[in-house]
Amino acid sequence: MPLSLSEFLRHAAASPALAGTALLLLAVILVNGWTDAPNAIASAVVSGVLPFRRAAWLAAACNLLGSLWAAAAGGAVLETVFTLADFGRSASTALAALCAAMTAIVCWAVLAWRFGIPTSESHALVAGLSGAAAALPGGLSNLRPGPWLRVAGGLVLSVALGAALGRGAARWMEPIKIPPARLARGQILAAGAMAFLHGAQDGQKFMGVFLLGAALAQGRQDWDTFPLPLWLALLCGGVMALGTALGGKRIVAALGRAAPLTPQTGLAADLGGGLCLLLCTLLGLPVSTTHVKTAAILGAGRGGEPSPVLAMALAWLLTFPGCALLGFAAARLFLAL
Repeated sequence: MPLSLSEFLRHAAASPALAGTALLLLAVILVNGWTDAPNAIASAVVSGVLPFRRAAWLAAACNLLGSLWAAAAGGAVLETVFTLADFGRSASTALAALCAAMTAIVCWAVLAWRFGIPTSESHALVAGLSGAAAALPGGLSNLRPGPWLRVAGGLVLSVALGAALGRGAARWMEPIKIPPARLARGQILAAGAMAFLHGAQDGQKFMGVFLLGAALAQGRQDWDTFPLPLWLALLCGGVMALGTALGGKRIVAALGRAAPLTPQTGLAADLGGGLCLLLCTLLGLPVSTTHVKTAAILGAGRGGEPSPVLAMALAWLLTFPGCALLGFAAARLFLAL
């Protein structure tokens, strides 16, 4: 049977560490919607098809729908997150490490937002969980190679394929004279599809952490512990949608400086990025919407400022080691306390 809301609340009431982890995870989801989801609507906003506020509400609604679809369909992305690392069988130490991982992710995401850098909460999530698990007895041996290979494969595939599909779509559309009204409708639909797929991808990841916390509170970490409950999809998708509606202009502006887009190249970036994200989701690869969309924009558009691109590349390179170290340090601190 799916984990019921009342059962989860009963576990949280009996375990302050689980309650703290759940609250911090909600903060991570909110920041994800705030800083990650705006990438889905960046093309439509930068090319002038939609004002930011209307685009943000579109993304918020589609994020929620994507999360609900992920819960109904299940998914290997959730399994990858759930089985990424072995947190042991001690409920207290495992939940302390999980709480530390969420703390590290929130700190990293807020720093990225402050400087307007479209970093990836998805990779921050993987890095924070891995760093916190490595702080437990067993060290790096707690990390499971299979899920990590899927993460690494998704990282390489998403960037390369996103850029190639964005560039290919732009070249294919270049000789075609599409009426402006059709371009605008196409970009709105493509932005909604990107946001839907973002909700499906990241919704699975966050639901996986919620279910992992519930399993660890019982001293377990076996896969297939719980089917995906509807209330959890509503919670994750709703909080993500709220974060999307609250902000994200800085992220959109950074992407706009990286590669100026016309409505036609913006639609090409949406088509290429959406196709890449859909393929990776169906393959069960946990990828970053930020990386996919940025790669597609750089592939479709040309002539942007080099400094935003360099800043984004540096942020991507620093996310894994930086967030992993934060997770490791926070876990050691929490365990000492």
